[in-house]
Amino acid sequence: MKRHIPNIITCCNLVCGCIATGAAFHQLFPTALLFILLGAVFDFFDGMTARALGVSGRMGVELDSLADVVTFGVAPSAMLFTLFSTIHYPLLMHNSFWFTFMPFTAFLIAAFSALRLAKFNIDERQHTTFIGLPTPANAIFWAALLTGCGDYLRSPMMNVVFLFAFIVLSCWLLVCEIPMFALKFKSYAWADNKVKYTFLILCGVILIGNLIAGIECNHVWLQLSRGLAGCIGLYIVMGLFTGLRRHD
Repeated sequence: MKRHIPNIITCCNLVCGCIATGAAFHQLFPTALLFILLGAVFDFFDGMTARALGVSGRMGVELDSLADVVTFGVAPSAMLFTLFSTIHYPLLMHNSFWFTFMPFTAFLIAAFSALRLAKFNIDERQHTTFIGLPTPANAIFWAALLTGCGDYLRSPMMNVVFLFAFIVLSCWLLVCEIPMFALKFKSYAWADNKVKYTFLILCGVILIGNLIAGIECNHVWLQLSRGLAGCIGLYIVMGLFTGLRRHD
């Protein structure tokens, strides 16, 4: 029985991804974000459980990747697909071709997430660091951004061209050859983990600040969503900075 426990946890991740996708198509972005986060929790514990029980195997690895494609690829893509129907289009793009075509570019995120996961499965360099942006971080960033900053994204200050450019950048980050730090600790000494501890401290400050702001304005989930997006944005900046320095 114990050999099935990690796979059950992985399937919970998959179900969360399916629910998040359904919620996204119904424009229920806060619900979609919640289930993407819940899926990330299951994704964290399935591998840990498999190692603790000594039942790691190829089936678990493959099932985990399939679940991650849905939760961290398809679900955020569905959120972006829905956003394309409400975002501002420049005057030159006010025709049926662009209104029909552009929303489907959202699914580039799903395709590149699948590439990222396949690459991760065969890449022996990614035991202690990541090469490129991890799919859970990418999914949480988009889900939190669309939940917390939806009004801005739908305003005339943002338009479909900018959104598409950010999608392309996100796809590149997923498969780029830049090493990015992982929150895995061989030791807990400050000297060995300066970047990780600095990141965690700054994330704590961001989230606590947004929580306080949310309580004051009675929009806790909205503010926390913005805080989450900020934390992932911080991770991307710090990861790219440290990764490019390592290349030098």
